[in-house]
Amino acid sequence: MPLSDARVRAIKPTEKAQKISDGGSLFLFVPPNGSKLWRFAYTFAGKQKTLAIGAYPAISLAEARAARDAAKVLLSKGVDPGEQKKLDAISAALARATTFEVVASELLDKKKREGRAERTTEKLRWLYDLAKPHIGSRPIGEITAPEVLVALRAVESRGQLETAKRLRAVIGEAFRYAVATGRATTDPTFALRGALTAPKVKHRAAIIDPKAFGGLLRAIDGFSGQPTTKAALQLMALLFPRPGELRFAEWSEFDLDAAVWTVPPPRMKMRKEHKVPLPKQAVAILRELHRITGRGKLVLPGYGMSGGEGRKIGQKPISENTINGALRRMGFGQDEMSAHGFRASASTMLNESGLFAPDAIEAALAHQDTNAVRRAYARGQFWDERVRMAAWWADELDRLRKLPA
Repeated sequence: MPLSDARVRAIKPTEKAQKISDGGSLFLFVPPNGSKLWRFAYTFAGKQKTLAIGAYPAISLAEARAARDAAKVLLSKGVDPGEQKKLDAISAALARATTFEVVASELLDKKKREGRAERTTEKLRWLYDLAKPHIGSRPIGEITAPEVLVALRAVESRGQLETAKRLRAVIGEAFRYAVATGRATTDPTFALRGALTAPKVKHRAAIIDPKAFGGLLRAIDGFSGQPTTKAALQLMALLFPRPGELRFAEWSEFDLDAAVWTVPPPRMKMRKEHKVPLPKQAVAILRELHRITGRGKLVLPGYGMSGGEGRKIGQKPISENTINGALRRMGFGQDEMSAHGFRASASTMLNESGLFAPDAIEAALAHQDTNAVRRAYARGQFWDERVRMAAWWADELDRLRKLPA
C-alpha cells in the first residue's frame, strides 16, 4: 500500500530497523534512533544497490517520489543514479570553489605575489566587496551580464558613478582571469559598455598661475601644523611626485649626498623604478626632517612623531587627507588646490617656461611612454636635463615666493 503523509508522520521507531515500502522500489528506512530516511532500491549491472534520497520531513513524500522517478529515468538511459549523485556532488563542490568570490580572492593573491602595493590590493578588495552581495556566491562561469549590471547599478544609485565605472573594470579583470584558468568562457562585462551613466571628467584642482602659486608657497612656509605635514607640502611643491609615492617614502630610498631619491617599483603607478633628482632646497628640507623622523623607517610618519628623545616614531604614513586638510586650513578650497594638483602646477609651468623638452618633463612626472624604444632612450637621455630642471624649478619656486601678493 502506498504511503501517505499522515502515515509517515505516525510511524514510530522500534527496537529493530524498519523498511516501509511506498511502491516502485521506494521505501522509508526507520532505524531505532527514530530517523526517517528515504531510500530507492534498484539493480544496475546485475548488482543490487540502494540510493539514499534524504531524510523526512526535509524531503517530503512527494519529493521522494519525484527523486525515485528521476532515478528510474537515469536507469532507462543506462546511468547509475548512485554514481550520478556522486558526480553531481562533485560538480556542486567545484562550482562552490569557482564562485566569483573565490576567483576574485585568488586574483588578489596573485597581484600580491607580483608585488602590487598593499594600498592597491586593498582598493581592489574594497571594490570586489561591493560586488559580492550580488554575485559573490555565484559560480563565475554562470554569471550573466544582467547580474553584473545589478551590482553596478547598486553602486551607481548612490551617486558613485566613477566607482561604478571602476567596479565594472575590476569585475571584468576577474572574469578574464577565470577564462584564462578555465573557469569561465566569456567576460560579460564587455556587453555592459555604455550601460552605465558616464561620470563627468573632474580634473584635480591645481593652481597654475605663477603668482597665485607663489601665494601658496608663502602659505606653506607659514604653516604652523605638524612639521611632517609642512615638509610634505614643501616636497610636493619641489618634487611634484604622486602623493602616495611621497607619503610612503622610506629613508632607505634617499641618498642625500648624491641628491637622488629612488622610488621602488611597487609604489610606482607603472611598477617601474623611478629616480628623482633632488635640488639643494629639497635636500635641506630632508636633512632637517631626518632629525625628527630619522630614527624610524618612514620619512613622513602620520602619528606618534616627535623630535624629542625617547618619543615614539609613527609606524604609519601621513594620509592624503592630511595634505588636503592642511591646504583647506590654509584657505585653499577643494576646487582650488589638491595634493595631486602639485603635479599639474609643475607640469603647466615647466611646459610654459619653454626651457625643457616636453619628454623630459613627462619623464620627471613618471608618465610612461607607450613606445618601449622611446622609453628606454628617454631614461638615459633626459637624466641630465632633469637634474638641471629640478634645480631650475626649485629656484623658480624661491622666485615665486617673493612676488608681490
